[in-house]
Amino acid sequence: MFYMKYIKALLACVFSLLFAVSSSQSDIDYRASTIPINLKIKANAVVRFDKQIVEINDFDDMYITTKRIVTVFNEYGNRHQNAFEGYDSNTKIKKMEARIYNESGEEIKKIKLRDFSDQSAVSGGTLYSDSRVKYLSYTPVKYPYTIEYSSEVQMKSTAFVPQWHPIDDYYVSVENSEYKIINNSNVKVRTKSENFDTYNIEVLSDTHVKAKNLSGIKYEAYNPGISNIVPSLKSALSIFNMEGVKGENNNWGDFGKWMYNKLITGTDAIPQSAIDEVKALTANTTDNLEKAKLVYQYMQDKTRYISVQVGIGGWKPMDAMDVDKLGYSDCKGLTNYTKALLEAVGVPSYYTVVWGDDDIKSIDSEFSVTEGNHVILCVPNNEENIFLECTSQTNPFGFTAGFTDDRDVLLVTPEGGKIAHTKVYNAEDSQQITTANVNITATGDISAQVEVKTTGYQYGLHGHVVNQSMRDQKLNYKEYWDNINNLEVLSININNDKNAVVLKETIDLKATNYASKSGNRLILMPNMFNRMTNIPPRYDKRNLDFKLQRAYKDVDEFIINLPEGVVVEAMSEGEKTESKFGSYEYRIEQIDGNKLKYSRTYIMNKGNYSKEDYSTFRDFKKRIVKLDKNKIVLKVN
Repeated sequence: MFYMKYIKALLACVFSLLFAVSSSQSDIDYRASTIPINLKIKANAVVRFDKQIVEINDFDDMYITTKRIVTVFNEYGNRHQNAFEGYDSNTKIKKMEARIYNESGEEIKKIKLRDFSDQSAVSGGTLYSDSRVKYLSYTPVKYPYTIEYSSEVQMKSTAFVPQWHPIDDYYVSVENSEYKIINNSNVKVRTKSENFDTYNIEVLSDTHVKAKNLSGIKYEAYNPGISNIVPSLKSALSIFNMEGVKGENNNWGDFGKWMYNKLITGTDAIPQSAIDEVKALTANTTDNLEKAKLVYQYMQDKTRYISVQVGIGGWKPMDAMDVDKLGYSDCKGLTNYTKALLEAVGVPSYYTVVWGDDDIKSIDSEFSVTEGNHVILCVPNNEENIFLECTSQTNPFGFTAGFTDDRDVLLVTPEGGKIAHTKVYNAEDSQQITTANVNITATGDISAQVEVKTTGYQYGLHGHVVNQSMRDQKLNYKEYWDNINNLEVLSININNDKNAVVLKETIDLKATNYASKSGNRLILMPNMFNRMTNIPPRYDKRNLDFKLQRAYKDVDEFIINLPEGVVVEAMSEGEKTESKFGSYEYRIEQIDGNKLKYSRTYIMNKGNYSKEDYSTFRDFKKRIVKLDKNKIVLKVN
């Protein structure tokens, strides 16, 4: 079940099949005109009726019935059909049908089970998988149209009980949604509700909920994430089955112990040749951290990532022996292999389940349920946990910024599951330090040597340039400094210090007519190489609270050498502005005769903020954009 970023969207689509199910609805009027006006606002689609019944007959027998009626208003609403089901050897589709109605509510098409498209449930980047998906492939002739979809699915694997998300995205409204679990077994069903208070949710029991007239949510920049906004109901069985393997899940301790005993134990044997190699590699050190660094580099040099979605629900790692032989695996297999290599040299480590994404998302520390989309490795080091991304051949040791940083994760230990938190990169950790020595001519041309040094999260933003071709690197810098017209990159030197996790980029460049000429004057913007240009969008009424996910710090210092006969006629000395969101300061001073020094420090704080603070945040960013355009007037004598 663990996929990397480039197939993440498809994974989300496949697993959203767990959010559906059925009932009859003889009282539904299929005409689009009968939808309440308030539900059409901010909506690409309206869910007219959605009912899901989950019958738990035993720990290894779950029957899901779905009925969903959706009116689609435009091409962006097509994705809300949700007319698909995944299947494999443990999941059988018993029924699947769809009917299409036109704007007037007249049926224009009927699709039976055999008419649905069928394909692998994972992307072409996956080596092999036994999961497939049947889905409706329908291209509408005219909007709006209404689709009625129904299905019945029987599952032996009960580790993934469908969750209820009546609103599954932005710009979709909900007229009626219902979710019900019927427990015919002796197995305990645990549930957890979220974000019910601010929505029209009727709670009939812990396992039976209804929603009516939920208006669509407009996307707003810096929002905290749709899953943190909308109502949801999570469910989990205390005793479950995952493809024939029985498990217990009353808490994270139980679930982690099951993972350790049933999924990982017995998969960590490696050949004696690999053991001998890593022992020889680490023979000259007794420090566990140094050993771990050497073994991690050994693994990176020896393996590569490829998705392999088989085993127990896609959760069981490939045997370490096979990974050593083949030289490739997915995140589970590569993590387990690295763990086995570390064990060979006496370094303890823990297989770790995480939500991997650019957006920060945590494992729910309060409610144990089968979740997560990625695996990394935890190496305990005194009071600190070091986390290793085992799918990358280039990541520095312990570097997690941008994909698995600052979130709760599940450590799988022999004693059971434990919640831990990955590294938080603060502003001092994530710096971009830009220095430049610039020569300007009397006609406004410039030449410069620029050095950009990055650490932490900002190291991750720049790291892609390391393995680019020279042509792509030049294009990268032209795009990065798109405020400089006629830019020509003369030379590039990149030093990637993976031990210190510092990337240093040194670029020689030139550009004609950078400073605009007006008579015998030059108008010069001194912030040439780190100018902020984007202002957050303005909202007449902000509806959502907002989140600044990561902190960072920019420090800039540019020495500008003026030619003979060019003097400063007008120049600001600088300005400073501060807020709860961060701080900004720039200064311009004349030094050593005909030299100017431009210095700038910008710090962005991370945090969660109320919607009432958004206009102040926007003003703060807007002010920085304006100050970054500060001009110096030079006079040519």
